[in-house]
Amino acid sequence: MQRTRLRLRSAVAAAAALAAAMGGGLVATAPATAADRAASASAPLPAELEAVRAAEAVKLYGSPAERPMDQRKTGLISLGDSEISGEGVGTYEPGTNGPDNWCHRSPDAAIHRTGIPADVTYNVSCSGAYTGNIRIGGSKQYADELVQSDNLAVKARNTRIKMVLLVAGANDDLQFGPVMTDCVTRWLTFQGACAPKYAPGWQARVDALVPKVEQTVRDLRTVMRDAGYADGDYKMVVMGYPSPIGPDVYDNPNFPGKIPGGCAGYDSDAAWGRDTAVSTFERGMRRAAANTASVYLDNSRLFHGHEVCMDDPWARGLYIDLSKPGLPDSNSVRQSFHPNIRGHAAFASCLTQLYGSTVREASCADPASTGKPVLFAGAWDDAYKPLRNEGTGTCADVPGAATRNGTAVGGWDCHGGRNQGWWYDTAQKSVRTELTHDRCLDVPGAKYQAGAGLVLWNCSGAANQQFVRDGSTIRPAASTGLCVTLAAAKDPLRLQPCTGAANQRFA
Repeated sequence: MQRTRLRLRSAVAAAAALAAAMGGGLVATAPATAADRAASASAPLPAELEAVRAAEAVKLYGSPAERPMDQRKTGLISLGDSEISGEGVGTYEPGTNGPDNWCHRSPDAAIHRTGIPADVTYNVSCSGAYTGNIRIGGSKQYADELVQSDNLAVKARNTRIKMVLLVAGANDDLQFGPVMTDCVTRWLTFQGACAPKYAPGWQARVDALVPKVEQTVRDLRTVMRDAGYADGDYKMVVMGYPSPIGPDVYDNPNFPGKIPGGCAGYDSDAAWGRDTAVSTFERGMRRAAANTASVYLDNSRLFHGHEVCMDDPWARGLYIDLSKPGLPDSNSVRQSFHPNIRGHAAFASCLTQLYGSTVREASCADPASTGKPVLFAGAWDDAYKPLRNEGTGTCADVPGAATRNGTAVGGWDCHGGRNQGWWYDTAQKSVRTELTHDRCLDVPGAKYQAGAGLVLWNCSGAANQQFVRDGSTIRPAASTGLCVTLAAAKDPLRLQPCTGAANQRFA
């Protein structure tokens, strides 16, 4: 029976690969009708998994029988690594907080806190998991853990799964945790910044892990098909990772210091992590989702303004747990730089909004530092564009990619870097820099007068951060007779009376 099941899986995988080769991606499958679902039958499970399924069915229904789809409770499930398991929240399910199992699954993890209607929610992710712990035929992380795809196979037969959430890839070629550890260690021991060490090979690491994430998604699709589901019966969501650190901690009026606040590390490394490392990883996850016809949630900017050492952090900083015998060891710091309970609440909000939408790609962020995430259609990479001045030919530029409050914005030779990317947020009427979602173009002190220079400041939704686009001009919403002007190629951006001149037009 096991050989038959493996052959079936191989055939399905081969068909999917052929479809991708011929059509550039998976062929969309029409949603099953109610009659199809009622008549569908799941493939038999191996004896070990069938015993697990039957025992869980008894707890759910009082009977070990596998129920027809329309008679089951509804469910949501998350698979993946520490980013979604609840690592960093601080409260963990019994048996997952050591000493023999460090999955660190939290009852406050995002999957348990969405507003998506469901009878049961499952978190089978595990801190430290790589794609080999999730895929069909993969390896167990701990003796008392199932391979995550096997756990999905069990849950999919006992409940009617509405959403499968996958957050994975950081522990494959990227080795994000060890890299972060090395960066912090280098700062503590005065060895110098880590970015020069890792930046040259970072893109190659991302390129290497993308096919592994893609195959993981295809395996999860196969598991669901084996359980009697059509691809349209549930949402397959690939969620990206937010940046937990940033260089703007000194703008926090309550900045506690790097060691007390847990944001230990060089400022340049924090900037590289936010501006390059996470964004490169995010593009890889987006590619993996697109190549597997999955719904994609871009969270790369979700924690901007809520990084470690900011005034409302959504991630835990450097944390050393000395509460258990035999520590400190590698497990005593594993909670560091992971989403905290507020971070998981933000994930849950984004997932709720995503589930209720019909978009294939979406992005989530806190646009006005209110603590309320907002979902936007599309991925962030498509939102930000350069502002090229028609008169000078140069672009609006954040000098040195610095995003401290009060940083003056000016013109510079166009080069396509993130410090020249801008997005006009129509809902907030704000002009945002691509470097961080927490910094907006600002008229200092709301002094709407000729010659006033423009700066970056915490995005707040205040009137002095509201602009209107009138043709190719950019004007303060509170003083539309003034236009953003670039008098010379590399001058600061200033407000001047609108004249229609080319140096007041931005394409």
